Amino acid sequence: MRKNIVAGNWKMNLVSSEAKMLLSELDKFQDDGVVKIVFPPSIFIQEALTNTNLKVGAQNFYPKEKGAFTGEVSMTQLKDIGVSYVLVGHSERRMYFSESEAFLKEKVNAALSVGLKVVFCCGEPLDIRESNQELSYVKQQLKDSLFHLSEDEVKNCIIAYEPIWAIGTGKTASVEQAEDMHASIRSWVKEQYGTLVSEELSILYGGSCNAKNAKELFSCPNVDGGLIGGASLDHEAFVSIAKSF
Repeated sequence: MRKNIVAGNWKMNLVSSEAKMLLSELDKFQDDGVVKIVFPPSIFIQEALTNTNLKVGAQNFYPKEKGAFTGEVSMTQLKDIGVSYVLVGHSERRMYFSESEAFLKEKVNAALSVGLKVVFCCGEPLDIRESNQELSYVKQQLKDSLFHLSEDEVKNCIIAYEPIWAIGTGKTASVEQAEDMHASIRSWVKEQYGTLVSEELSILYGGSCNAKNAKELFSCPNVDGGLIGGASLDHEAFVSIAKSF
């Protein structure tokens, strides 16, 4: 059975006092039917692990166990302190830090090797959507960086679809567009791993999901929750989204 999930990606936001207050408020909301994950900046991960019952993830890591990689954090270090999830392939990591499909594949492998769960992000930019190539584009992302995994490995993954063209552009992805892509992703997982795996894998929507549109989005057959950006910084909005299933 697929899990309903709301994952809050805080990105590079908040200072310590704000992070502590947000975590405290989020921790008050209890619903066993919804998996709640927070992806705070790395300096707030320990606070989340120590003082809440939330699932905690890391926004980024370097795919080596240890070494001379100044400024980086390894998947081994994250696992050691109690982190459960990692984001891989987020559009901002691809865009601003030039993370290639080959590098993302390496990160997926590294995370799974130490028992971390992967939230793998995929999605197309505006020019690809306007040229009607979005399906082949997203399918190739999955083939390049995720579909090399074994059946057991992919069971420890979540896919998050980000329509990049609908984030901060003034354009809006319709519920139908979201469901069409999610249904396609599930069909590709089915082709690769079979019906059982495809029906158990959660696919999240990451295109400006908020308290106003979450209920309609989550009612789609193939949308199992959201990867939430800006709305995850407001505890009332995030809780409202979590209540939208």
